[in-house]
Amino acid sequence: MKRIATLLLFLIILVTGVKAQEQPDTKQLADNLFQRYEYFNALKIYLRLAGKSSTDGFIVERVADCYRLMGDYNNAEIWYQKAIGYGEAAVIDHFYYAEILLRNEKFKQARDEYKVYYQSENHEQLPFKLASCDSAEKWKKNPSIAFTIKNEQKLNSKYSDWGLNYFGKTDMVFTSDRKISNNRKDTYYRNGDGYFNVYRTDGSMVTPFALKTKGSPFFDTKYHVGPMIFTNSGDTAYITITTTVPSKKLPTDVKTPDYTEKLYTRRLELIMATKVKGQWAAFKSFPYNNLTEYSVGNAALSKDGNIIYFTSDMPGGEGKTDIWYCVKQSDGTWDQPVNCGKMINTKDDESFPSISGNSLYFASNGLPGMGGLDIFKAKGNKATWSKPVNLKYPVNSTSDDFYFLTKDSLSGYFSSNREGGQGNDDIYSFGYVAPPEVIVDKKPGLTGKDINANLKVPSPQPVTALLTMKKGEGIILNNIYYDVNKADIRPDAAAELRRLAAVLKQRPSIRLEISSHTDSRAPSKYNMILSQRRAASAVAYLVRLGIDRRRLVPKGYGDTQLLNNCTKGEFCTEEQHQINRRTEVHIISE
Repeated sequence: MKRIATLLLFLIILVTGVKAQEQPDTKQLADNLFQRYEYFNALKIYLRLAGKSSTDGFIVERVADCYRLMGDYNNAEIWYQKAIGYGEAAVIDHFYYAEILLRNEKFKQARDEYKVYYQSENHEQLPFKLASCDSAEKWKKNPSIAFTIKNEQKLNSKYSDWGLNYFGKTDMVFTSDRKISNNRKDTYYRNGDGYFNVYRTDGSMVTPFALKTKGSPFFDTKYHVGPMIFTNSGDTAYITITTTVPSKKLPTDVKTPDYTEKLYTRRLELIMATKVKGQWAAFKSFPYNNLTEYSVGNAALSKDGNIIYFTSDMPGGEGKTDIWYCVKQSDGTWDQPVNCGKMINTKDDESFPSISGNSLYFASNGLPGMGGLDIFKAKGNKATWSKPVNLKYPVNSTSDDFYFLTKDSLSGYFSSNREGGQGNDDIYSFGYVAPPEVIVDKKPGLTGKDINANLKVPSPQPVTALLTMKKGEGIILNNIYYDVNKADIRPDAAAELRRLAAVLKQRPSIRLEISSHTDSRAPSKYNMILSQRRAASAVAYLVRLGIDRRRLVPKGYGDTQLLNNCTKGEFCTEEQHQINRRTEVHIISE
């Protein structure tokens, strides 16, 4: 993957001056290009040199490094394999080789290379890296979440496409480095592709997003632009850009003795934009940008727009890049940045936050996962969060997975550079598919030795039992089943509801709650929505049978009232799950 897309720091390192020395030879020229992060141009020269001298281990290492830093992992694997064959190969080559083997799903070889590297380094990270290999291999063989994943081919290109966000009611925006022209000025020589810009789509056509930047004191589209997010009202946007301030205002980087050039870094900054006469303009700098010391970018907003989350490597964080937040004050200004804390941030990289309800989704390579950047979910706000949960395979992979976008946790989009895509980074959609609900013919009950052995589980009763019950009492109905993901009344359920309608006509003064319950295997939010639909469907059917709607209250409980210990993560048989998939009726008044 293009590291520029997965890590926060969009580094553009350019020449500001060259020492008055003799003309550099070919190798020196390649080294100079490499030091400027111009891997695309450096690689061409290193490959020529490697062809002339296949015994030069340093040249082989540099070829491998270029391929890795450009995101060409298949070629990087080939060249690191060559590099570690040289006696003088740097020990770090074993680490890079292991990372690429893990990414390419060669788990046994990856474990071996990690052991070689950490044996030399005596590093405590070895268990973490071996666990990543184990998790990746295990989760891919046995996916725990029933998501379907689709490559959004209409949006993706052979370049890097990522960072999808909603724009208005029907449109979306995303970030891409697809080349607009073959102009030399439009080429980013880190990888040979274009600079990132924001694009707009209605799901079919893709067009550049119009920004009226000409004459702006804050930025133009000379360098990287994107991603871009919007307030719910749609009148304000926050755009991540690579600063375009004149180079004379940027400090010179610290240089090692072998550098022959003065270098400077263009960091990320966050720009606020508003609409002026229908055009996105009126640009303002986010108050906590600091172009000489650190980057700020990749923002996300709470639903009410009063908290902004962003990624930064500013001082005071937990690691390389952290997620921070600011709270909007009564006068519309943003209060000082606060770190989201150790529950979210690690000593490595956390980035690309997004907010859905009270959940934070973000990417991390410092929390246990499958390798590369994985997507995590945590509940809370500001600096108080639950323990992050890895979304596992198929959302995560051994590649870089990031920029998760959802409104309901059951469908949405994310970005990844996994194998099988159209380009470097691609945009993927996902959707939840509930596991099959198997209907057990015999009466539900406990069988054998299981986790529910000591529980007294109530059994379904005939609806005629309601004729003698009092307020607060109720029963579990027999044979109220539904097809997977549906709330339609099936013939077997219809027969039971007809019997219930007959009882209600015999006791015309009672008022019932019709409640629907699910097992625990789907996401709780999904279960709650589905159970409410099913309860409402049962009530609607009873109304069609002549029962006054005012006598019926539909209520979905999802998986909040399990009758046994078949909670999330526990292994249970279908018979045990069946106990929880039930419909109940309770007398609430008379």
